[in-house]
Amino acid sequence: MTALLEVEDLHVHFWTSRGIVHAVNGVSFSVAPHETLGIVGESGCGKSVTALALMGILPRAGRVVNGSARLAGRELFSLGDRELRDIRGKDIAMIFQDPMTSLNPVLTIGRQLGEALDAHLDLDKREVVKRSVELLERVGIPNAKSRIRDYPHQFSGGMRQRVMIAIALACDPKLIIADEPTTALDVTIQAQILDLLRALVADQGTALILITHDLGVVAGMCERVHVMYAGTMVETGTADQLFAHPRHPYTLGLLQSVPRLDAGRRQKLQPIEGQPPNMLRAPTACPYAPRCRYQIDVCVRELPQLEDLGDGQRAACFNPVPPGEWQRTRLGGEAA
Repeated sequence: MTALLEVEDLHVHFWTSRGIVHAVNGVSFSVAPHETLGIVGESGCGKSVTALALMGILPRAGRVVNGSARLAGRELFSLGDRELRDIRGKDIAMIFQDPMTSLNPVLTIGRQLGEALDAHLDLDKREVVKRSVELLERVGIPNAKSRIRDYPHQFSGGMRQRVMIAIALACDPKLIIADEPTTALDVTIQAQILDLLRALVADQGTALILITHDLGVVAGMCERVHVMYAGTMVETGTADQLFAHPRHPYTLGLLQSVPRLDAGRRQKLQPIEGQPPNMLRAPTACPYAPRCRYQIDVCVRELPQLEDLGDGQRAACFNPVPPGEWQRTRLGGEAA
């Protein structure tokens, strides 16, 4: 299937009083219509910065210093502010991590829904209201006709997230970027939000980039997964490949640190020791090496590149995890 979005060698830097922060270092990926792509990693690895760069809404201190991003063949990084505003909301939309801080507290929900419709669609005032009500009903908000006049603080956390999805859907974008869409929501509301996103991909052919640290969400939503660490992609593959046979030590560490219901009470979690690297320095060797129990000599001298390990699974590692290691650790050391 032809890719809708193609990102190649993306680098994003932030200029700060302490120096240049190398937030994203050579990220490449693509996503096609009807596909859900997961980007996972711990906080600070560059997931959200990648999304903000694609949307053209980096903070003032941030800048794309290298790379290409083509949406339906159109280069995003060469567009001016006005051209980007025409694309944002219409062709590409983003669901932000915290709806309470993303929604304007002094504007009604209807006013905020109407902004996107006014900007991109030729509708009169009555049609904007009708479309806004339809969007709220579509995302499962009851009494939409009356609630459209309410303010964000009058909605629960789950309902605010539904409003954010409604705003993202307002102009039927080709691509939606969902940045931690289930953060701080209870499990029931999480399931409802994920079901809604899943239906969008299936029914409308929308391409979805799901940014999260929740591996359970990734397992249930994504066909392909990219694992990020220190601003780079360290492993890519299908969800089945990464959950059955993680090959990068960092991916294995993420899986081992997740509590398991089928594990005995005596089995302890295995946290990833150490701290992420200081991104004020561009990585010249494997950024995960100081925390890695699979480290070999070359890891501290050279920067690994993504290498094909078979069936499309790739890892940036000089000493990949053996294929059966994850199964052995799950079984308490027994052979898989």
